[in-house]
Amino acid sequence: MRSLRVLHESLPDDPALDAAVSRATLERVAAGELQETLRVARPGRVVAFAKRDLLAPGYARAAEAARAAGFGSVLRLAGGRAAVFHEGTIELAHAVPHPDPRPTIHDRFRTEAELIARALRRLDVDARVGEVPGEYCPGRWSVNESGRRKLAGIGQRVIHGGAHVGTVVVVDDAESIRAVLEPVYEALDLHWDPETVGAVERPREAVEEALLAEYEAAYELTAGSLDSETLALARAALSEIASTS
Repeated sequence: MRSLRVLHESLPDDPALDAAVSRATLERVAAGELQETLRVARPGRVVAFAKRDLLAPGYARAAEAARAAGFGSVLRLAGGRAAVFHEGTIELAHAVPHPDPRPTIHDRFRTEAELIARALRRLDVDARVGEVPGEYCPGRWSVNESGRRKLAGIGQRVIHGGAHVGTVVVVDDAESIRAVLEPVYEALDLHWDPETVGAVERPREAVEEALLAEYEAAYELTAGSLDSETLALARAALSEIASTS
């Protein structure tokens, strides 16, 4: 059973630094400076744009629409399309060491998605793995409720020596996600169905406990904390992470 270091630091008042911490953690895990790490956090209100979004003709309008709705803008570490984080979501940032991570991308997606679905089923949610037609930031490894509404999205970034598997679980307040994504996706010319946005609608503490119980079944968990070296590396990368604002 692999050991997994678990962190609980959240940076809701600085979404760019939060994204930079995930990137710095990945880089240090990939370099062998840190062991495999999972950060379980409460994020701030932010739209995380992908590189593809930044290249879209309507990106400037999309970022402005996010600001008008009270959301910041950052460059997301994983791929996909624009996704939303807010205080009603749980952010899972899993940095995995691997000597050659690219051939095992689908294995990590499958493992993480199935773990999230099992955790939500502990709470009597009909959680399934698979894309809901018309969902935002569509993906084969989304976790949905009854095949109708997306509850969690998973993205991944691979670098030499490791991978970042990032998940956002919507615990409550799906309406805020719909409200900000409607003008953002319109500006990006992305077609989707706002009715596919869902939420777990269970107490946050219960959702976190269920998630950690599933991680504990798969890993030997150890408590950790955000160290000064990782934070310094994250601060050094802030200008790049925050380039979308």
